[in-house]
Amino acid sequence: MKVLKFGGTSVGSVKSILSVKKIVEAIEEPVIVVVSALGGITDKLLNTSDMASRGDSAYEKELSEITTRHMEVIEGVIPDEVIRTEIQKKVLSLLDELSNIYKGIYLINDLSAKTRDTIVSYGERLSSLLISHVIEDAKLFDSRKFIKTIHQFGKHMVDFDQTNRLIKETFDPLPKVSLVPGFISSSTENGEVTNLGRGGSDYTASILATALDASILEIWTDMDGFMTADPRVISSAYVIDQLSFTEAMELCNFGAKVIYPPTIYPVYHKNIPIRILNTFNPEAPGTYISKEKKQSTAKAIIKGISSINDTSLITVQGLGMVGVIGVNYRIFKTLAQNGISVFMVSQASSENNTTFAVRNADADLAVKVLNEEFKLERSQGEINEITAEKELATVAIVGENMKRTPGIAGKLFGTLGRAGISVIACAQGASETNISFVIKHKYLRKALNSIHDSFFLSEYKVLNLFITGIGTVGSNLLEQIRLQQPKLMKQNSLSLRVVGIANSKKVLLKREGLNLDNCIEELKENGIDSSPAHLCEEILKMNIFNSVFVDCTASADIAELYETLLNNNISVVTANKVAASSPYGNYINLKETARLRGVKFLFETNVGAGLPIINTMNDLINSGDHILKLEAVLSGTLNFIFNKLSTEIPLSKAILMAKEAGYSEPDPRIDLSGKDVIRKLVILAREAGYKVEQEDVKKKLFIPEKYFEGTIEEFWKNITGLDAEFEAKRQKLESEKKHFRFVAKMENGNCEVGLQEVGSQHPFYDLEGSNNIIMISTERYHEYPMIIKGYGAGADVTAAGVFADIISIANI
Repeated sequence: MKVLKFGGTSVGSVKSILSVKKIVEAIEEPVIVVVSALGGITDKLLNTSDMASRGDSAYEKELSEITTRHMEVIEGVIPDEVIRTEIQKKVLSLLDELSNIYKGIYLINDLSAKTRDTIVSYGERLSSLLISHVIEDAKLFDSRKFIKTIHQFGKHMVDFDQTNRLIKETFDPLPKVSLVPGFISSSTENGEVTNLGRGGSDYTASILATALDASILEIWTDMDGFMTADPRVISSAYVIDQLSFTEAMELCNFGAKVIYPPTIYPVYHKNIPIRILNTFNPEAPGTYISKEKKQSTAKAIIKGISSINDTSLITVQGLGMVGVIGVNYRIFKTLAQNGISVFMVSQASSENNTTFAVRNADADLAVKVLNEEFKLERSQGEINEITAEKELATVAIVGENMKRTPGIAGKLFGTLGRAGISVIACAQGASETNISFVIKHKYLRKALNSIHDSFFLSEYKVLNLFITGIGTVGSNLLEQIRLQQPKLMKQNSLSLRVVGIANSKKVLLKREGLNLDNCIEELKENGIDSSPAHLCEEILKMNIFNSVFVDCTASADIAELYETLLNNNISVVTANKVAASSPYGNYINLKETARLRGVKFLFETNVGAGLPIINTMNDLINSGDHILKLEAVLSGTLNFIFNKLSTEIPLSKAILMAKEAGYSEPDPRIDLSGKDVIRKLVILAREAGYKVEQEDVKKKLFIPEKYFEGTIEEFWKNITGLDAEFEAKRQKLESEKKHFRFVAKMENGNCEVGLQEVGSQHPFYDLEGSNNIIMISTERYHEYPMIIKGYGAGADVTAAGVFADIISIANI
């Protein structure tokens, strides 16, 4: 035989009750069906009680709503008019009893615990009566007659000897379908109505399954089973197919509200398995819970993550505690005497402090009674003033596969550290099936997502991207991500989630990720007005795990945000050269901040667009080489201009063509001044290990200073004045089989940029179009320098370089 329990949501509506009917009637073997009150009725009964006890006549309206709710359900689930009329009479009779009780409470303005227990029992009495007329051949039983309790420690405890005997007597013989109200019971001593507490219907079902040696206990809820984490917080959470009793208990105790924790104890001792199933999706296999520990073949070491949102930490601390026997005894005895439950304990081996976690509602009372208990010790300075730290959350990772597996705690705390989350207290038992820790409540969502991702509970590793600057580079990047995403998810289990985009005026943010098909249009239509400071504030407020800030602008204001972002454990990938070429102290500070925070500060595209120049230099240095000299053509714009010069194309026209092709800045004087090349050379020199500022670079420019003065319109008008001179130089070079190249050089930290004539034997001679080239001379590559050559300009290759930096953060 089976025992099936249906919770409040499973019997909360006409549709769900008809689903229960279908599920039960499809079972051939005998079943006991345990039901909760209709969804929400228990809370309504208690709230109505409180209103009546305060003399609030509005309790009558609440009672009327309870009556209406039950009448509407009866109307929807019982088609036969004769049976419907019969059940309505029985239900109304029970509701009349309830009304009289409420009236008495209202008149005397008093509500005893005994009366409250009686009132709350009506929820299950009504639902079981109703559903017994819905399921074919169901026989209704009154659980008050066989679930017996005794009063201990201020609670109703099950009298198992009496209960088990009565259950066996009551269900002999066993009907085809037995319908039992959950939750309610009665006192062994006096027969008064009692109950098994919140979630007591689960407990009722477990007690019945144990007493009658059921083959299985099925708990039917509104979820497909135990989830790896709260799906409201982690969208990638999924159903756990199998758990051990120990794992299920650990998850239940830490907030996984799938089943009531005491439910597990009775069936565990009889080795009766539990299956969690979904009334609204009965075909789903659910979660199977048993004594057998399934050897997992999955890469996930932990089974699930659970949390308690309302946590307060209380610390009893003082040098007078060291070596003193009985301090902890006094702490926990005092808490127990005042009905305060402790769900986590942490103590330093030095014995000078004991920290424990309680619910926020118990925190003030705990502090009060402990300060009173240790009043003498506090007055003598042996123990400090006891206080509570609030606004915290407790998280637990659970899994029997953690036993004797090295590195779990290290991985856990490393993950939290990289996410910028500080652990306030932690605890792990010798069973090694649970590691619990306390953090600030504001970091809970971030912590859960980070752990879920790190321990392979998520199907995909997720990077959350904030992309600012959606011009040519930014828009190309978005398109590349959109096209590559399916392949990354399939082959690398990597999901790139663009959670924010911004331009110079607006920002659009969405925690679940933006639709890359139309996000730029959505930014224009629905973006909110923003500024760099506002953008940074909103990003930090979202507090998302595995965050990457991607800068596709050339803005100094945006570059100023990097330090704040890195300090908040947000990696930075940038095509913006401002930060890496800023004063050396700032450059070093950003790199050091990233290192200390365990995040990335990547700027490969600052030099050579998509060419792997900086990464190659870093690899050389990290492997013990030393860079002695750099020679490079680093301006795709200038190289394009010099390659276009001919009899038909003078200098002024070549500059205009570079602008029209998108190679130059909107104001090409920025390129012609050599400023861009200087910044790039400074970045390379610094990455090579030299302390260099922009002012240290010697400049040999080919455009006279006067052309950089005035407006851009004046520049275009005046630049033609250089055409003849440059054509003469070009013809002379052509006769000598030479080319112009704007070359950046660094040798032993000394830097210079300038126009250079290169012969046909020089590696720079055949550099085509807007290509870049760099020669790297090192202690190893001295006689024959390393050469990197390729496209050095263009939105698509720059975007590809930024994309590559993003991918490198994912470590795939």
